[in-house]
Amino acid sequence: MKLIAPSILSADICTVAEQLPELENETEWLHLDVMDGDYVPNITFGFPVIKSLRDKTRLFFDTHLMIAKPERYFARFAEAGSNQITFHAETASDIGAAIRAVKVLGCRVGLAVNNNIDVETVFPFLPELDLVLVMGTDAGFGGQEFNEGNIEKIRLIKRKILEEELDVLVSVDCGVNAQNGKRLFAAGADVLVAGSAVFAEGSPAENLRELKKRFGIE
Repeated sequence: MKLIAPSILSADICTVAEQLPELENETEWLHLDVMDGDYVPNITFGFPVIKSLRDKTRLFFDTHLMIAKPERYFARFAEAGSNQITFHAETASDIGAAIRAVKVLGCRVGLAVNNNIDVETVFPFLPELDLVLVMGTDAGFGGQEFNEGNIEKIRLIKRKILEEELDVLVSVDCGVNAQNGKRLFAAGADVLVAGSAVFAEGSPAENLRELKKRFGIE
């Protein structure tokens, strides 16, 4: 599996619903970056926006929680229509319990590794996960430049997944662009989250189509 998940963090929230049908022809996932102004300094959107988009598309909702104490809100994000809930390792009081709490809700679960977090933090939890999200830069801002040192994190996580013969996807968020996507896939990524590269200007569907061609994926 190799795909690009457009992040609506960089989209015009007033028009994104109209763009979803065309995006459905180019991808299977939509990435939803939720920020709370606490764990990260910015604030984005929450349950109402996700719920309002849910009945407008068949895309898989990959909800990325950049929030403090995410356990408080798992049920509400599931109810809003999230198919997968990813939270940051350092935000949960008990990572294992948080993973199980997401699964009980019927959602897939992911664990995010921020720019300054040791990759081995996620290793004990890999058998329980559906996805590991590697941050290319510090969480909380769109349009940042990718930190090249994080490519090694992708390699290490992928190697561990293969060694343990697990069915876990590796995703990369922040700093993904037309220049580095091919290298990120080669390092072991399965899903690349792209915000500015898809929504900054022009047609999001056409931009996504061009990225897929550049990265050599269908």
